[in-house]
Amino acid sequence: MSLSRKDKPLYMQIANIIKDRILHGVYPIGLNIPSEPQLEQEFNVSKITVRGAIQELVQEGFLEKGSGKGTKVIRNTSSSKLSKWKKFTEILVDEGHQIRKQWLKAERVYNEVESEAFRLFGERCIRLERIYSLGDIPYVHYTHYLVNGMDDLDLLDLNAQSLYELLEERSVSLEKLRDEFSVAVPPPDVEEILLLDKKCPLLKRTRYSYDELGKVTEYSVGFYNTELQNYVVNYEV
Repeated sequence: MSLSRKDKPLYMQIANIIKDRILHGVYPIGLNIPSEPQLEQEFNVSKITVRGAIQELVQEGFLEKGSGKGTKVIRNTSSSKLSKWKKFTEILVDEGHQIRKQWLKAERVYNEVESEAFRLFGERCIRLERIYSLGDIPYVHYTHYLVNGMDDLDLLDLNAQSLYELLEERSVSLEKLRDEFSVAVPPPDVEEILLLDKKCPLLKRTRYSYDELGKVTEYSVGFYNTELQNYVVNYEV
């Protein structure tokens, strides 16, 4: 796997990739992650770099090193100031699903005048596309629109960590989220990506992410094929 040579140290990029795999069930809780030599070969880095990544995740409480027993996953949930309950993907992982995330595009675009992106961000913004798959079956398609100022963003950055972590790291403030749900037919290109019949209604989630001043910094639209899996929210009271 290729890593970005920008800013973030290589060991941190690898740590973020491993953590992302843990959170999405690729490396299940209670089992070992790949060995250090396997990780060195996958990322084409030194033993010291891999050990730095593992040590970072040990300190964060995701991994436990055992003498002669490999490195075991001991936690598969993240902590976020934006939520007091488990994220949807974490619920799916708890139910035994393995989730595969794939970024499709990262580009600066002109917004159509009548679009919600134009209303929120004006003429131009950053647009990202990604899909989540359950195993090998496409399940969710997301389109994200971000404020300008991240023109150097590329897919290697996104592969190394979550979108919201990356935004916070780049001083794009996220203080609260608002989700709206409806049922809608996705655009033809999304139907094709999700392997759907034409004009198939799906669950649509529209998300607005706000900064501390109440300004929208990220707007996204997700289409969920609930024939594969219901959208689930667990509340603790």
